[in-house]
Amino acid sequence: MDRRKEFFQAELFTFVHGDSEADGADIDLDGQAMMSSVTNSADLIPTWIPGYDGGPLTHRPELLDERLFWLGHLYTCAHDEEGEELLFGADLDAAADFHRELHERADWPVFTLPLAAGHHLHVVYRTFEDDPGTDCLVHHPDWDRAERLAVADGHFMGPALSWPELVAAADNGLPGGSTTDPDARLLLLLPALGDDDVPDDAAERLTSALRALIGVEDPEALAAALLDGQGAPGPATWTTTGDGVRINDGPYSYRNPANRFALPPARLARVSAALAF
Repeated sequence: MDRRKEFFQAELFTFVHGDSEADGADIDLDGQAMMSSVTNSADLIPTWIPGYDGGPLTHRPELLDERLFWLGHLYTCAHDEEGEELLFGADLDAAADFHRELHERADWPVFTLPLAAGHHLHVVYRTFEDDPGTDCLVHHPDWDRAERLAVADGHFMGPALSWPELVAAADNGLPGGSTTDPDARLLLLLPALGDDDVPDDAAERLTSALRALIGVEDPEALAAALLDGQGAPGPATWTTTGDGVRINDGPYSYRNPANRFALPPARLARVSAALAF
């Protein structure tokens, strides 16, 4: 078992089978302080997602103003000890305690990002006792069900997004959802990234987001490490079919038609259209 899975099972999620006390950590998961870019657009925030079991889903935009939230959220992109050290520094235990308490709650925090033509991306913190993790889904009100594109837990799936798709979702400028801040949107979606052809300016863009929201000691080095590792499934090669559908070759991806668990062609097409850049 690699270190990514060990962290989820033994660090962030030890509360599942062990002591649920946060060892004196000063964690305010119910605080109302929110950054200016956080929104309260109730029309975009789901209380349930069609085809997705679990919940209750709750809108928790205040978490996006918590540094310790971001440290745990980005952990699956740090694939080696150097990346972990750049991300956490001396805050590994504090981040684990923060996420332990987050996952002890009965509700499932959901963060929603609007896309063009009424589509939405949802990032859901699944606090189910026996199967905690984070899911990335895309949905449209006309669809009968949302499409789960990535899973971050001990049995990860993905990638969900190429770099151009991620940046397009972060920078679309559409109002509503959980935040209008492009940096927060970028970091929310980063664990769903898997792209072996990121552009040269990707590191500068990610560095800016890390500096603005997390304030790590060396954001340039951390950005390079996170882009090298990307989401838990790692980078993938993206291509466009003759029908204009974006697919990848990731062995754990729902968007790789060669996988036995891949989305059917029509659903691959609608996901690609929703994420068009």
